[in-house]
Amino acid sequence: METPAKVNSLQTYQVVLYDRALHPEFFDLKARRVDQLNGFEFEAWLMRGGHVLRFELGGVCACELVTDQERGLPDAGVVAAFLCAGERDYDHTFKSGPVNYITTVQTETLAENLYLSTFEELLAFGREGEAVIHQWEDEVGPCLSMLDTQRYSREMHVQAYHLLANQGVVLRTQTIFEQRR
Repeated sequence: METPAKVNSLQTYQVVLYDRALHPEFFDLKARRVDQLNGFEFEAWLMRGGHVLRFELGGVCACELVTDQERGLPDAGVVAAFLCAGERDYDHTFKSGPVNYITTVQTETLAENLYLSTFEELLAFGREGEAVIHQWEDEVGPCLSMLDTQRYSREMHVQAYHLLANQGVVLRTQTIFEQRR
C-alpha cells in the first residue's frame, strides 16, 4: 500500500484578526460555544482543522480566524493576518474600545508515534476539562480540533489545538481577549 503524499498545510494555515463579526455561512461549523460575563460576549466556532473566536465588548468586535483556507475568506475588517508556521506572538490594542488581543501560535510536525501519543493526551485532557472537541479520520489516522476556554472577570483565555494525522501536524494557539481598565 502506498502512503498518501503529505500536503504541507503549514504553508497555508494562517491567523486572521478581524475588527468585525464573521458569518457562519463561510464555514463548516462542527461545534459552538457562547459565554457572556461582565458585559462581554464570547463565541467560539470549531471547524475541521480551524476555528473562529469572537469577543464583543463596548462597541468593539474582535474575531480570530485560524484556517488553512486560502480563498473565499472575508477581506473587510482585516486587522492583521500571518502564517502559523513555526512560533509567532502577536498583540493588538483596539483603539475604538477597551479590548486587547494577544495570541501565541506554535506548530510542530511530529513522527507518527509522537503524533498518536500527543493526540491521546490532548483528547483525554479535553474530555476532562469539557473542552469543545471535534474528531475525524483522514486517510492516515485520527484528527482532532479542540478549544479549551477559561473565563475570568475581565478576560477570556482560549487554548486551541488542531491535529492533522496525514501530516503529523500539531497547531496550537493561545489567545487572550482582555478588557482594558
